[in-house]
Amino acid sequence: MSIIVNALTYTHPDRELLFDGLTVVVNAGDKAALVGNNGVGKSTLLKLIAGTLPPTAGTISLTGPYWYIPQHTGQFDGLTVAGLLGVEPALQALQAILGGDAAEYHFATLNDDWDIEERIDAALAYWHLQHLTLDQPVSTLSGGEKTKLLLAGVFIHTPSILLMDEPSNHLDAGSRQLLYTMIQQFKGTVLVVSHDRVLLNQLNQILELSPSGIEVFGGNYAFYREQKEAKLNALHNQLDEQEKQLRHAKQKAQDLAEQRQRQEIRGKAQGQTQGLPRIVAGHLKRHAEQSTARLKEVHGDKLQDLADSRRQLKAQIQASQVLKTGFGPSELHRGKLLIDAQAVQFRFGQRELWPEPLTFQVRSGDRIRIEGNNGSGKTTLLKLVTGQLTPVSGQLTLSPVSYAYLDQEYSLIQNGLTVIEQVQQFNTRLLPEHDLKMLLHYHQFTRDEWDRPCADLSGGEKMKLALCCLIIDRHTPGLLILDEPTNNLDRQSQDVLIHAVKGFTGTLLVISHDQHFIEEIAVRVSFYLTSEPDN
Repeated sequence: MSIIVNALTYTHPDRELLFDGLTVVVNAGDKAALVGNNGVGKSTLLKLIAGTLPPTAGTISLTGPYWYIPQHTGQFDGLTVAGLLGVEPALQALQAILGGDAAEYHFATLNDDWDIEERIDAALAYWHLQHLTLDQPVSTLSGGEKTKLLLAGVFIHTPSILLMDEPSNHLDAGSRQLLYTMIQQFKGTVLVVSHDRVLLNQLNQILELSPSGIEVFGGNYAFYREQKEAKLNALHNQLDEQEKQLRHAKQKAQDLAEQRQRQEIRGKAQGQTQGLPRIVAGHLKRHAEQSTARLKEVHGDKLQDLADSRRQLKAQIQASQVLKTGFGPSELHRGKLLIDAQAVQFRFGQRELWPEPLTFQVRSGDRIRIEGNNGSGKTTLLKLVTGQLTPVSGQLTLSPVSYAYLDQEYSLIQNGLTVIEQVQQFNTRLLPEHDLKMLLHYHQFTRDEWDRPCADLSGGEKMKLALCCLIIDRHTPGLLILDEPTNNLDRQSQDVLIHAVKGFTGTLLVISHDQHFIEEIAVRVSFYLTSEPDN
């Protein structure tokens, strides 16, 4: 039931080297999380372990049957529910046998799995998916339903190793609790890529992936953060000590240089008064100059070593620090009525979305969380209040207010533009290009990245670029709308977003199943939507 990765090397099809000699072991029964910054290769490593990608070199060994849940599920849209669950052959064999076909290959396919139907029913019931039929196309399901189906496969196939990539991304609050319970009760080995801090705290080992390899931390995520904080404090102490040594070395070099200069002046004066022969005086001068040069070289090397060490420490500290960015003050006075909904309803086909029409108000300065199960119409409601959709009944009054909409795809970023072109789209203050580049640099976009296509950015990079764009804009939005903004963000990028949103003084509407994020941004009011699942 262990996972053994030995001397793994992987090169992307574009010939970029991602892993070189990577080695890590997850022992039987351990529940480990694979964490690291966006773009470091967590999902790729999980695909390599799951066998969906071939390694360039090295070996991967899984000592037991495994079940893999990928982050993206679009590749399954051509399957039925039974096909996604991996039970189609067994069900067909069972039906053939029950129908009187005693062919040997049916029994071989079924492999004595006579209770397969009961396990399927129990698994679907656990994840509240009883409304699905086994012949239903996966393409008709929501992202949350697809994820829950894959999680249902754990109960059906009872693997000893569980590999999961961001399993909680599309799950509502109730389904997340079911996931946490499943992980706690699972008896085998778990390796999960996730940014869900509640999930990460269910685990007993953290594997931090970085360009230099994998570092193993015992304990859950909270303990890992304590260890990382202690390491950061140690780096700060080392930097302080290096700063002191550098100042001391510079002062010593200056003192020695001044001392040598005084000695040379005295030597020259003594040579003149004592009437030394020219050849002797010249020899003494050259010897003094050579000694001075050697002394300068020794101190120069020491200063260079100290300066290099100082730069490396600063780079490590900067990589661990959170970007501090935020919005300007909102121009709207608190309490102004922005949204007034009276008996609002929306319809998909012939089906009304909500059992009861919605009546609510949103005023300037409110911070509201919109909750509800998968398919309850949360995103639809946001599109109604921004005027992108029109209700089929009821009265919806929207006051003129500027808004910024940050969804989990950060769709305000135009993939066809470069990074510098993207910020220029929001330059309503007509800032000179030098200032734009300074702001990009502050938001952790280096000179080499200014001409990079936005399509190539990770989720965390798109988020930071989106915040940079909104800060460059002349007007701070009066209404900030967040739709699952922390999905796919690494821990550091989540902290950047949290810092920005905490300081926002306007009105906030947020959809998020990330309880840590909700608590950190101080949302106190929740608006819960209910809806019947599609049949």
